[in-house]
Amino acid sequence: MSRGSREHEADDRRTAARELLMRPVVTAARHPDLLLQVRKHAPQLKRMFAATLGYQLVVEPTFARLLKAPLSVDAPVRPARTRTDKPFTPRAYRYLALVCASLLASTTADQILMSALAEQVRADAVTAGVTVGDSTTESREFVSAIYLLVDWGVLTETDGSVSGWETRQEEALLDVHRPLLPHLLSRSMTDSGGAVELEQPRRGLRRKLVENPLIRREELTEAERDVLSRERRELTRMLEESFGLIVEARAEGVLAYDVEEKLSDVVFPGTGTVAHVGLLLVNALADDLEAKAADTVLLHGRIVPGVFVPWAVVDSNIDLLIEQYGKAFGKGYTEDPAMLRREVAMLLESLSLVVLTEEGLVLHPASARYRPEPHRAPARTRAMRRLDDGDDTSGQEEKS
Repeated sequence: MSRGSREHEADDRRTAARELLMRPVVTAARHPDLLLQVRKHAPQLKRMFAATLGYQLVVEPTFARLLKAPLSVDAPVRPARTRTDKPFTPRAYRYLALVCASLLASTTADQILMSALAEQVRADAVTAGVTVGDSTTESREFVSAIYLLVDWGVLTETDGSVSGWETRQEEALLDVHRPLLPHLLSRSMTDSGGAVELEQPRRGLRRKLVENPLIRREELTEAERDVLSRERRELTRMLEESFGLIVEARAEGVLAYDVEEKLSDVVFPGTGTVAHVGLLLVNALADDLEAKAADTVLLHGRIVPGVFVPWAVVDSNIDLLIEQYGKAFGKGYTEDPAMLRREVAMLLESLSLVVLTEEGLVLHPASARYRPEPHRAPARTRAMRRLDDGDDTSGQEEKS
């Protein structure tokens, strides 16, 4: 194989790996081209994921499933989300578990009506001692669980739409992708939580860098900090070759970022009111408090990098942003600043840019990455401006 062919194969394999990180469930029905790409490189991808991150990749004719290991307890929360981008509630997770259990029953056929599935879920809930109701809210949560399985490719709307069940209980026929069902759980529910603590520090560090937007140095174990210090070059090479990620280490932490800005489930800066306010708030707080990279805070008995911001200061800044830019924000947020503050804080926490406490938040120095660079006019423009102001610079060289 020529060098060009090898490079093309490596690029194609890296693209498949990146897609699997973003989309751990791939089916022939929803992503046929991607599944073909994954199957083409299946042996290499299986070895790479196992060696680099300790993940198991299952590849079958009709689906591929990347089984990720659980992250550390201090990792940013990644909730399942509804089709309106709202985090799953505990009730929605309950319905998701009940639906999966019902679909796994030996009596469930490869096709099922919404009414039959709902009836089976209610029966299973009674057996499990779980209370479910018939309210509109309950129906909405039930539909959210169904739609998540549709998005994963476990269920397919064959006739009718699941959305009709939410308010009118309109019938819909669903195809069940039974071979995929047993692979939804990343591990047995009876497994102990010791796997994370026992894993190699190299693998643990790589996993944190691939899955988290930012790793604070104080969140690394002593062994992981040692790996980062002594093996940074090898770590950088491995993550770039495998996933196209660039490692950047600072005194306060380390991150692996994607230059193409595609390998993330949280887009920031992003569109929408919450992302917009989050970006403006980070910059406003850093300016108000004159935040510096050397700032530290005593948090939960340990010194961490960052600057403390009381909730009152956060609220006053959000009120000012609503006053200045409210016309461009969603009406629901301008009418409920507390909800806006809550969702903005959750977004920034998911990015590891802040740590939330009862009294306020700790703004991490990494937030400086999102501060706008001061605009500097090109040299010719500045020279022309001085000429316009009467400053004769003829014969002098412009220095910028």
